[in-house]
Amino acid sequence: MAVAHLRTVAAGVLLMAAWACNSNKPAAPAGPPPDAKRVDSSRAGSLEGRVLLDGQPPANAPIKAEADPVCMRANKDGATFETYVVKDGGLDNVFVYVKDGLGNYYFDIPTEAVTLDQQGCRYIPHVFGIRAGQPLEIVNSDQTLHTVHALPDVNQEFNISEAMAGMRRTRTFTAPEVMVPFKCDTHGWMNAYAGVVSHPYFAVTTGGGRFEMKNLPPGTYTIEAWHEKLGRQTRSVTLGEKDSRTITFTFKAPTA
Repeated sequence: MAVAHLRTVAAGVLLMAAWACNSNKPAAPAGPPPDAKRVDSSRAGSLEGRVLLDGQPPANAPIKAEADPVCMRANKDGATFETYVVKDGGLDNVFVYVKDGLGNYYFDIPTEAVTLDQQGCRYIPHVFGIRAGQPLEIVNSDQTLHTVHALPDVNQEFNISEAMAGMRRTRTFTAPEVMVPFKCDTHGWMNAYAGVVSHPYFAVTTGGGRFEMKNLPPGTYTIEAWHEKLGRQTRSVTLGEKDSRTITFTFKAPTA
């Protein structure tokens, strides 16, 4: 009886461990609903634009990495937060996406992972987009302990640790959410943001606030731009067949 009982307990422990290891795996895709539409590339257009900053950006706060020798060596010339990255009046690290207007279009979920790297005691990229259901591969490229603490409101929170270079874990967000913040509980300055969406029409501004979305079907859309400190703005745009449109967002720089 005692042996049988021990075997039952052991089996239960193994089942619970297997469940814990697999609890973040996404469910199998349900497939398109019966009334779903696919984008006809021969009729689709494109949307491009810029996000501008009106005024002088505040100075980015310095990073104090003295507590970790690995981080100090990686940032020996000094480093700052990435809150305001401005070039030629354009604001980078802004997440721009189609917020509304796609109706019942259906888009296959990519199987290729998006990578979030911990390199030089920073999260790279600082702002990124990912599809709901798409794998997120979290990599540690530093010879020091990092934690990756995602703090969503809609999706499941997770907090994982990667103690050495070369470690990698995979997680998946199951529902759209703009935005999901990340932080490192070991190094307080490390932060990142993920825009989780159900379609491929998103971009992160770069090169002076520039963005582009291709293969967008004709329609009227609400486009939203999000910045970690300056908030959100929306624009309405109507795109015709094979049309190409340009829009601009302008954020006001904060005053002292």
